[in-house]
Amino acid sequence: MKTSRILVLLFAAWTWVAAPAAPMHFGLFSDAPYSAWEREQFPLLIAEMSAQPLAFVVHGGDIKNSSSACTDETYAAILEAFQGSRHPLVYVPGDNEWADCHHRLNAGFDPLERLDRLRALFWAGDASLGHRTMVLERQSRHAEFAAYRENVRWKSGGVLFIGLNLPGSENNYYGEHIGATDRKGPVAEFTRRAAANRAWLADAFALARREGLPGILIVAHANPGFEAWNEGKTSVAYGDFLEQLRDEVQRFAGQVVLVHGDTHKQRIDQPMRDAASGAVVSNFRRVELFGYPELGWVRGTVDTEEPEVFRFEPRPWRRGGGAP
Repeated sequence: MKTSRILVLLFAAWTWVAAPAAPMHFGLFSDAPYSAWEREQFPLLIAEMSAQPLAFVVHGGDIKNSSSACTDETYAAILEAFQGSRHPLVYVPGDNEWADCHHRLNAGFDPLERLDRLRALFWAGDASLGHRTMVLERQSRHAEFAAYRENVRWKSGGVLFIGLNLPGSENNYYGEHIGATDRKGPVAEFTRRAAANRAWLADAFALARREGLPGILIVAHANPGFEAWNEGKTSVAYGDFLEQLRDEVQRFAGQVVLVHGDTHKQRIDQPMRDAASGAVVSNFRRVELFGYPELGWVRGTVDTEEPEVFRFEPRPWRRGGGAP
């Protein structure tokens, strides 16, 4: 009897150690709310994600449309909605809430002052937003990049997630001159932030290689323009980022995903090409999120037992008010 019991216990212990990790699920959304209808539906969308078994959710930027004022009241309303999430919520900034705030329709705010205000409201501590929080590692812990509290990373499900302040509207490359005929760029803000982003991205890949992680998911608001890049027409605002990303991806043994919003065309594809051969870089995928006039979210899954590591399922929103 004793021998049999020992064998049973040993088998149970072996089974526990050998059992594969359970898949981990998370939510992704972006470029919302824009319209009055979306502002009404936004808490309901967050509530739907809250009802799902998700580890966390991420908003990829643009918490308002491009023509509404960049006021503290606007920010406070979105913060209240974010805090209503039952899951940890991570927010990465877009252009509409800071880089474009100098426009007359946005009430002519100073973009850098507005970015600092976002930092104070949304990224003040080392925890995420939401009822249930999780600890985030912020780039600001490095003295050289102390301002960049919005650049974050965390590990979940056996892979690495990172967030970058890489907004649309040409990445603030031209600053307030973006729509002018006498464009002057790069502005100092862009240069400093580009250096911070470059360091944060390089450090993330170094960490993933060092720890043997099978996957990295990057969230940044801007569509960096893969199609133009593949044709040799890269924007000066995103060219260095794309070159660095491709170099890091091709030196990484695992899977890499870039999640972005900005151009409001929900899609999942493989737009990265090898510089020499033009072949698809097979371990890279792009996930673009829903954007006005389409509201919705994307359910992501991490399964480290699967070769692709990441899976994605678009969830368009049609409940509580019909089509926008």
